[in-house]
Amino acid sequence: MIFITAKFRVRPEHADRWPEITADFTRATRAEPGCLWFDWSRSVAEPTEYVLVEAFRDDEAGAAHVQSAHFKAAQQTLPPHLLETPRIVNATIPQDDWSLLGEMAVPGQE
Repeated sequence: MIFITAKFRVRPEHADRWPEITADFTRATRAEPGCLWFDWSRSVAEPTEYVLVEAFRDDEAGAAHVQSAHFKAAQQTLPPHLLETPRIVNATIPQDDWSLLGEMAVPGQE
């Protein structure tokens, strides 16, 4: 899978509305056949920072995502709400779901 984590520093006046601002993009991306997940989280340490954790089935699904109409629209509509260019980590990982964190295993669960 293609595993991506990106940090978005949102302008303070838009930070509380970021989930609403990105709602159409998020909904459309989650509906893509190759999208495994697409989840936003807000930093507890820096309230203007949002972290996006996303995964796509393979290179083909990742390419389809960046070529989609909703991605092209987001390239136009999201940057005016940002303080800076988002930072990203992008990796190909030989799995298709989350692994269990064995160091914090819950007794009785496998």
